[in-house]
Amino acid sequence: MASGIKVSDACVEKFQELKLGKAHRYVIFTINADNTEIVVEKTAPKTATYQEFVTGLPKDDTRYAVFDFEYQQEGGLRNKILFVVWAPDSAKLKRKMLVASSKDAFRKKLVGIGSEIQATDLSEIDHAVVLDKVQR
Repeated sequence: MASGIKVSDACVEKFQELKLGKAHRYVIFTINADNTEIVVEKTAPKTATYQEFVTGLPKDDTRYAVFDFEYQQEGGLRNKILFVVWAPDSAKLKRKMLVASSKDAFRKKLVGIGSEIQATDLSEIDHAVVLDKVQR
């Protein structure tokens, strides 16, 4: 990775569980305290809502996340796996730089992403905004 940050094997395992096993609605990842590895911070059951996901993102720190986004289109239920890069303006500059420089290499390990959302505030991950993006 450009930043030197490694990806924990558990990150790929939890992503596969979400994608193939439908075991999770979402998984939130963080960079560990010594800035050497991306690790799993939290998983949520399939019953979790999009609002619970958004509420679970910290106000002052960065995160990566994957979310199994379900929506109605053309008379049927569809879903896309979202890759979310959460980097609020209030996060520390170093954290935002680490997230940005590690994003591409991390995303490449998560095969099967449907859409990517980069958000710096809550309006960019509002359900209606995300729905509009995935339906395009």
